[in-house]
Amino acid sequence: MPGRRSPEAVESTAPRTHAAPGDQELVLGRYRLARRLGSGGMGTVWLAHDERLERAVAVKRIAVEDPEVAKRAQREARAAARLAHPGIVALYEAGQDEDAVFLVSELVRGRTLARLIADGLLSDRDVVDIGVVLCEALAHAHQRGVVHRDVKPANVMVPDGDDDQPCTAKLTDFGIAQLLGDDALTRTGDVVGTLAYMAPEQAEGRAVTWSADLYALGLVLFEALAGVNPVRGRTPASTIRRVGERLPALGRLRRDLPLELCAAIDAAVSPHPEQRGKLSDLKRALKAARREVEDEPGTVEASPLEPFTRAGRLAQDVGVVEPATRARRLGRRGSAALGAATVAGAGLALLGPPAPVAPLAAAAAAGALALVLPRAGWCAMALALVAWTATAQPGLAVLVAAGLAPVPLLVRRAAPGWWSAPVLAPALGALGLAGAWVAVAGQARRAHQRAALGALGAWWALLAEPAAERVLVLGRSPHTGARAAWESSAGAGAADVLGPLIGGGALAVAGVWALGAVVLPWVVRGRAAGPDLVTATAWTAGVAAGTQAACSALAWPGGAPAPHGLVAGAVVAGVIAVGARAAGSGSPVSWDA
Repeated sequence: MPGRRSPEAVESTAPRTHAAPGDQELVLGRYRLARRLGSGGMGTVWLAHDERLERAVAVKRIAVEDPEVAKRAQREARAAARLAHPGIVALYEAGQDEDAVFLVSELVRGRTLARLIADGLLSDRDVVDIGVVLCEALAHAHQRGVVHRDVKPANVMVPDGDDDQPCTAKLTDFGIAQLLGDDALTRTGDVVGTLAYMAPEQAEGRAVTWSADLYALGLVLFEALAGVNPVRGRTPASTIRRVGERLPALGRLRRDLPLELCAAIDAAVSPHPEQRGKLSDLKRALKAARREVEDEPGTVEASPLEPFTRAGRLAQDVGVVEPATRARRLGRRGSAALGAATVAGAGLALLGPPAPVAPLAAAAAAGALALVLPRAGWCAMALALVAWTATAQPGLAVLVAAGLAPVPLLVRRAAPGWWSAPVLAPALGALGLAGAWVAVAGQARRAHQRAALGALGAWWALLAEPAAERVLVLGRSPHTGARAAWESSAGAGAADVLGPLIGGGALAVAGVWALGAVVLPWVVRGRAAGPDLVTATAWTAGVAAGTQAACSALAWPGGAPAPHGLVAGAVVAGVIAVGARAAGSGSPVSWDA
């Protein structure tokens, strides 16, 4: 954490040194400007090299032709000098020459929150983590007499980091901050800030307190979670009309979010400052919701009823649905539809009872339903599949239910496309490659999702063996009779098939596959081909050895079974592991990205 800087350190001045023609400019005697990073209303930000300390920095150059701009630049320096918090971009130095003011700060390698929201790269949990950091950063500023007054996604930097680490954020741009004890920056009635994130009292030119920052932060979180800023209109005039209105409840756009989190954000964006609560209230709600919110990145999916709701009309009026967003949304729903159609079609074609409809028609219906309602449609498909098998073969229905029921419980927060993915495990087993499923499950973004998918693939393959009457992984347990002996009785299906699988130790294979899927992204990093080949080989050998050990521990009459296709599956798993990580440039693959 950077130490507290004195006013002298940030207010120092130095003459500007002009470099030789063709060379990059040197400012404040030590910072070599390299390339422009961006520009805004108050200045231009440059990537620069600190030639004294040999480090990269960011330099904001603010022209001083306008005395008011120069005054704001000095105010930004004084405001940043009061602050030393990991959630605030650190100011290293400030200086001035005859043409400009220069603010030198830490270089944050990452993207703005605005860009991440637009690209759909944040999960709900990422947003919650960012919100907690911003609450702490603003609380730090307020305790030191600084009110930011321009909190918005474009002023929040999210540093690049490991996908398995919590998201962090850094608040920047204190150019219009209000400092306790300073003269007013503007006259009464003047307005500074960004209208779409401005508290009503700030927009009206009234006195601004820390409550205005809380309001703006509430709007930032609302937008990040709902995909729409409820104040911003298509035109400045429509935005002005919305400022000061009571906004629609966040829970109407995101019914899957915890009620307490929605209530805290709704309170924060109240038009009445006394009803907004405190930053500590919002932070408490964010931290409490962290374990309940989804951890899969992506843009917010629209409800099919959205055009008929006030919140949906608001989103349409604001115009937040860009073509790229529509494409990503269609891709996520398409993967869910394809998975549901595959499970439904394969189930009707392979399980055996005479189907009331053609498998292809059933697959199309399941896919269409999942396209509109991904998770609800998948659950409806699963219930229909269980009900169909129960009418003629209750024993088989027990196996189908045992395979499908854990999915919404174990991977409910994963993208809907993953819900049907375990069907690949028995399909690979039919090719003698069941072990390759572990590498597929290892492509999920989060560790708990990888574990659940790895175990589910093994479970589906073990259940499919007695139903298909063929060897996929271990083969049918010696305690399980032929399918004709148990398929017509639910009790026999539970006692003769599920009982031996659960009580006989076969689930140890699911544990091995879950562990293998969890560790895959940690050992195959996708950064260099040579090391990846070595670690992938070690990983596949470990998974194969673990599977063999789990099988050897089975106390089956006649001896423990040899895993089917162990070597071939391990080879294919290694190819998938290396190829997927190379294609993803070191990042786990997400089917909804």
